[in-house]
Amino acid sequence: MARKLLTEEIHRLSTDEFRQADKLPLVVVLDNVRSLHNVGSVFRTADAYRVQHIVLCGITATPPHAEIHKSALEAEFCVDWSYAESTVDACQQLLQQGYTLLSIELAEGSISLPNLQLDASKKYAIVLGNEVSGVNQKVIDLSNGCVELPQFGTKHSLNVSVTAGIVIWEFWRALSQQ
Repeated sequence: MARKLLTEEIHRLSTDEFRQADKLPLVVVLDNVRSLHNVGSVFRTADAYRVQHIVLCGITATPPHAEIHKSALEAEFCVDWSYAESTVDACQQLLQQGYTLLSIELAEGSISLPNLQLDASKKYAIVLGNEVSGVNQKVIDLSNGCVELPQFGTKHSLNVSVTAGIVIWEFWRALSQQ
């Protein structure tokens, strides 16, 4: 029978060690995400997989905030982040910096996540949209492509923080194996 590990046995990185550690070549862009719990959850997932940076756009709340902290569990102090008033402007800047920009959205011609081919020599940015309206069409128009998560139930979407977790995991799995 397995024994659950104690916190001190897990040997997690300190905040300083995290900041110095190699990062996944991935920027996560939150396009007008309303829920502070979703924002905090994205920070926590970004910490778990050493995401390079988070860009919080538009109405997306920024740290410090008690509701973000509640689900981030201090990841907001480790993961680099910035704020941009305009998601379009933030995405244009990422494209100019050489990122491949992918919107996570159901769209014509979107690629199913399991079929996405990633190249470890590239830098990626993913855009996750508003809980009701998704990724803004102007951002989709700028994107190098759209990625969708296959789903088989009656709903056509997942919670944005759940989607972020699945997509970030897939990027980590694919890029850390190369």
